[in-house]
Amino acid sequence: MKDYIRTRVLDIASYLLETGETVRQAAEVFHVSKSTVHKDVTERLEKINKEVYLQVSQVLAHNKAERHIRGGEATKKKYINKRRQSYR
Repeated sequence: MKDYIRTRVLDIASYLLETGETVRQAAEVFHVSKSTVHKDVTERLEKINKEVYLQVSQVLAHNKAERHIRGGEATKKKYINKRRQSYR
């Protein structure tokens, strides 16, 4: 594995552990696709550092468990904004 990939994987992993952010948010911060972030933390990280991989897996599982709530909130906000614009 190339050094820049190894460095990116570890940087993304530490970012996720510190902030608890989602894969999409990490992808935005590191200017890579969410597919790259996901591959980095689910496949490459396990080969680099198993202990950190297990910790990041917990963060990913937590985010996955909450995503239906975030999606519902986004939909609610969308329709509230639509309603406000129709009154103007």
